[in-house]
Amino acid sequence: MSLLHPNGPKTKNPSIRRRLGPKRHLLTQPSSSSPPSSWPSSSSSSSPSSSWKTLGSVPDHAPTMNHRCPVRALSRALSRALTTATTAAAASQAPTPSTFPLKNVTRSNFEPALESLRDHVRAADFVAVDLEMTGVTSAPWRESFEFDRYDVRYLKVKDSAEKFAVVQFGVCPFRWDPQELCFVAHPHNFYIFPRQELSFDDPAAYEFHCQTASVDFLAKYQFDFNMCIREGISYLSREQENELLRHLEESSCSLHKHKEFRDVPLISMADVLFSERIKNRMKKWRDELLHDRNCEVQFSESSNDSKQQIQTIFYRARPALTLSGFTAHQLRLIQQVTRNHFEDIVYVCANAQNSCLQPLLVYTDCNTDKDLLMKEVEDENRRGEESKICSAVGFRHVIDLLSSEQKLIVGHNCFLDVAHIYRKFFGQLPFAAEEFVSSANKHLPYIIDTKVLLNSSDILKYWMRKSKTSLSSSFVRLCPQIALGYMSTNLASKNCVRVEVHVDDVRASSWDAGAKHEAGYDAFMTGCVFAQACSHLGIKFHPRSSSEILARDETLEKYVNRLFLSWNNRDIINLSTGSVSGNSVGSTYCKNRYSRILFENIILIWGFPPKLKAREIKECISKVFGPTSVTSVYSLDKTTVFVQFKEPESVSDFLVLKETLERNDDAISILNPLWRLLEGGNTCAADYETYKEICSSPVSKVYFSDQARAVGIKWKTKLLNSEVPGEEGIQKKGDTNLSLESAAGDYVLDKTNVKSKKSASDDMNRRSFSCGEILDSLCAHEVERVRTY
Repeated sequence: MSLLHPNGPKTKNPSIRRRLGPKRHLLTQPSSSSPPSSWPSSSSSSSPSSSWKTLGSVPDHAPTMNHRCPVRALSRALSRALTTATTAAAASQAPTPSTFPLKNVTRSNFEPALESLRDHVRAADFVAVDLEMTGVTSAPWRESFEFDRYDVRYLKVKDSAEKFAVVQFGVCPFRWDPQELCFVAHPHNFYIFPRQELSFDDPAAYEFHCQTASVDFLAKYQFDFNMCIREGISYLSREQENELLRHLEESSCSLHKHKEFRDVPLISMADVLFSERIKNRMKKWRDELLHDRNCEVQFSESSNDSKQQIQTIFYRARPALTLSGFTAHQLRLIQQVTRNHFEDIVYVCANAQNSCLQPLLVYTDCNTDKDLLMKEVEDENRRGEESKICSAVGFRHVIDLLSSEQKLIVGHNCFLDVAHIYRKFFGQLPFAAEEFVSSANKHLPYIIDTKVLLNSSDILKYWMRKSKTSLSSSFVRLCPQIALGYMSTNLASKNCVRVEVHVDDVRASSWDAGAKHEAGYDAFMTGCVFAQACSHLGIKFHPRSSSEILARDETLEKYVNRLFLSWNNRDIINLSTGSVSGNSVGSTYCKNRYSRILFENIILIWGFPPKLKAREIKECISKVFGPTSVTSVYSLDKTTVFVQFKEPESVSDFLVLKETLERNDDAISILNPLWRLLEGGNTCAADYETYKEICSSPVSKVYFSDQARAVGIKWKTKLLNSEVPGEEGIQKKGDTNLSLESAAGDYVLDKTNVKSKKSASDDMNRRSFSCGEILDSLCAHEVERVRTY
């Protein structure tokens, strides 16, 4: 309701109403308070404002509180009447903003909503999207870390897209209106749910995981789970649809090849009696048909003790009997009786109006007519099954629309969103990141990530003023007036792009703030941020021809198809080329906690005692390999770390030494500083490629050590059996599939020389040391260290 004052301004904005305070506070201020300058003076007795003055101050001639005179009561009544009248007048003239206009779409209104969306998308300059999922990570170690290589990051995103469901999909087309000089947005909020609509589809395809934190997050923002589950729109991916059509074709071919039927043995007396009764009924019906072909034969029969009914109808201009209420076993018996005793009657299952199969007994004149009938039924059933598959495609029609129109798709930090779109609506995600980007680019050729855009342009960095680049922060920073739901007339508003919202037949330019983390509203915010960013970049909006695409604008083109693999890393993947860059474009505000990461210098250690901290692990290794040998230690979880060495040779040296100490397991080995890391006998170690291998597994255990066991890793140390990148690797003799514990004697190590890469390799080939010599040297070093203390 608008806050009104007689002869004063109308205040429509809800935030202004909050600043002014409730209406009753303004009307009951003491007379000593100065009214706002815009209010009429209280000295005008002829003005209607005199009744406000009656409530706001007490005239000198008014009676005291001890006197209840009728004048004050009359004054109160007149004031209430005046307030009610002015408020009602305001409501009729200038309605206040309502909740944000958003079109919620479920399966009950999906068809008409899809048709209107087609028109909006075709006319749009760009389409903003946003997704809400049931989870993000299936295990803590599957979070994205700074030491994850780009291919490992992709595997983690792949795991998330494969395990979790999308429950809400926001689609918001934006069209530039040249008459009003503003964008017109059409926000749609689709509830989707992976419901199995077809009985012959694989049920395993409809299972998904839920992450408690994500579900709690959705509940916090009033997500309607009942609406999603009961009315959510189902879908099929293109891969699922093609597989179902292929299965349908194979079933049809198989039916033609195998027309022989095996009789059901009549073991029980009930089956014998039922078969005889059905045979008599069919014979009676056929005899009546043959007795008088010119008369209409009405045959209807039902059982007193069941819902079984047999009734005469005409199917494709042929007399037929409908069979209702019979069990599957009874229908097989009826089919058997028909096949064995009646050559001119055919048992068929035809599509009914309710998409169910209706069993029928159809009379045919001859074998030719019988073959024709069977072909007609097969064709009709096939068309019915194809229609069911087409209907089950569901929400994927929206994705097909976005793909076919090739509009610019705008998202915010949207690499995971793109992976979900691919997995849910196109097919299985490829194993390699390069294959994924190549295939995704064919379906969605123009994608822009506003997160990349805001952190790549110096102009936009200036406008952001070092603010956070989360969606809500960017929206408030770049589009403050749209976020508030009204347009101001001050100078700052001249730099803001105007956006109006059009839903159904209502076009609004003011509203209350929408619900954050609702996919439709988040898509709207994303589109507004992009439109404002384009304005700051100097991109001119104008009506575009059907062949002109916003993504090909010279200023914008360099940002298209560049997506952050993860925000805590500067890796950007180019969906057009498949290339990954980590330094050319990135966040100014994202500072690595660690030194430069060299993946060939990293070893993965897991299963050590959880009491050990990263600092202690670094100290243990540095005592053996030198105080500057370890540059960084990254904790993955409480029993797993990554250790980055200064030199790549140290990776193989560490693995060989660890395996040797564990194999000997004697008193001398215990004196080695590394033994603290090996305590408990469960410590495992390998190079970085093993980490990638474990991440590629669909299994997800809470702790990485449990994950390694679950994927079948039984060894404790994986020695390098190929060249370490950048150096001559240590070659393993014999079968590479042997147990690494039993094959440790086939490795040699030269720890006496720390030389260049080539000289170290030459020394390794000239000379080898026994494990006893290595341990004697380590023991002497340990004794000397004890003496110094």
